[in-house]
Amino acid sequence: MESKNNNGLTSIEDVVAIDGPAGAGKSTVAHIVAKELEFQYLDTGAMYRAVTWWAIHSNIDLDNPQVVVEYTRKIDLKLTPTDNGLKIEVGGKDISQEIRTPEITRIIYKLDENPGVREHLVYLQRLFAMKYPTVAEGRDMGTVVFPKAKCKFYMDALPEVRAKRRQKELEQRNIFIPIEQLLGEIIERDKRNMEREHSPLCKADDAILIDTSFLSIEEVSKKIVDISRERLKK
Repeated sequence: MESKNNNGLTSIEDVVAIDGPAGAGKSTVAHIVAKELEFQYLDTGAMYRAVTWWAIHSNIDLDNPQVVVEYTRKIDLKLTPTDNGLKIEVGGKDISQEIRTPEITRIIYKLDENPGVREHLVYLQRLFAMKYPTVAEGRDMGTVVFPKAKCKFYMDALPEVRAKRRQKELEQRNIFIPIEQLLGEIIERDKRNMEREHSPLCKADDAILIDTSFLSIEEVSKKIVDISRERLKK
């Protein structure tokens, strides 16, 4: 189902929107929820990582916001749902793994705080949801991208818990970073995301808050699936 918001932009209702800070477990949970609902999983954070990766490899001046926007609008970004998650391609090259490096994490703010970049990626995210039944996770899914979504959730967890999760994830890829450094980066990233002028990270008024600090992935996923199935019936 589609409707028009006050800005004339397409707003899709039959979407499961999951927001929250880094390390709250959004990606893992969203992937499970999508599988259970037989929806497609949209990792919007991966899109910003892809644009950041492309900008670096294109030698674009990341400190020139207007140049970044101009090149972002030209990017050949392809998102393909697969059994193993979302396949991210830029210019025909699969960069699904290359975008997960600490280097990308440290400088991604230069793109995700850019309103012109966000505008273009929001357009692509809505196109994806028009094409596939979607479980979308990110930081502004319920507030900006899909404001009329029937199912909105905000996942959060203690910073220390999120830092440990991030450390474990990196170690699985043979990347070893002290927990103190990861905790500092998470706190700084939270501050940037919550205080940025455009599309700040915040809970939508009608979103359901889930603190995942002491819940299993299965418990969180089941809660979201059960609520979504009920709401999507309406």
